[in-house]
Amino acid sequence: MPTPKTVLALCALLSLAACAVPGPGEAPDGIYDPQEGANRRIHAFNKRVDSALGGGGDGGASAIPAPILAGVANMADTLRTPRTVVNQVLQARLGRATRNTLRFGVNATVGIAGLFDVASGIGLPEDKSDFGETLHVWGFPEGAYIELPLIGPATEREAVGKLVDIALNPLGYVYLPSPERYYSVGIRAAGKVAERVEYGDTLDTLLYDSADSYAQTRNSYLSYRRYQLGDTETGAADYIDPEALDTEGF
Repeated sequence: MPTPKTVLALCALLSLAACAVPGPGEAPDGIYDPQEGANRRIHAFNKRVDSALGGGGDGGASAIPAPILAGVANMADTLRTPRTVVNQVLQARLGRATRNTLRFGVNATVGIAGLFDVASGIGLPEDKSDFGETLHVWGFPEGAYIELPLIGPATEREAVGKLVDIALNPLGYVYLPSPERYYSVGIRAAGKVAERVEYGDTLDTLLYDSADSYAQTRNSYLSYRRYQLGDTETGAADYIDPEALDTEGF
């Protein structure tokens, strides 16, 4: 698990790297992708893994009953909430952090360890955040686009954020005996599978129904992430809902 010193070192390296690259607004079409060749190879690998797990066709995780997938997704969200609270405190968004703390308490107790999303029904909806957003709030530029093995599209800023988020999760410091300590890892992994099923049609269209799935995935990710962060200066104003994308013959 990354230590605080490692976190600070990563942030410092990200800051230095960002000074050497153009911002999205200065790059052609708002996309800075100097490692496109390597990224395409990783994208091809990720696509093969996705296909082997049932992506682009019937069966696989899509055969799991919807109530089970919903329960798994709810539990994964509950495990993720303490990390979200930490990030929102670091962003000085104390109101959102307080609401997420209440959400965690409700779902972890009344919702039976997060199996049921009771909090949304009483006015505490899901409100995600991560260290990539924290770095954005602190003024770090997104850097170059990259695709990570098994994880998928990201930017240099988001890649650092994903690593730091592991250290920021307070539940990671709670001692649990075996095999309980591995339950949370399994639940988070299952939550990713549930998300893949939830957005299956859109992702299948991006990956399997477009002429250039790499370019389409890259453009959709950057637009969506900038929209999430409210970044109107680097293309977010042109954001299109992924659910409405028509990528046939892209």
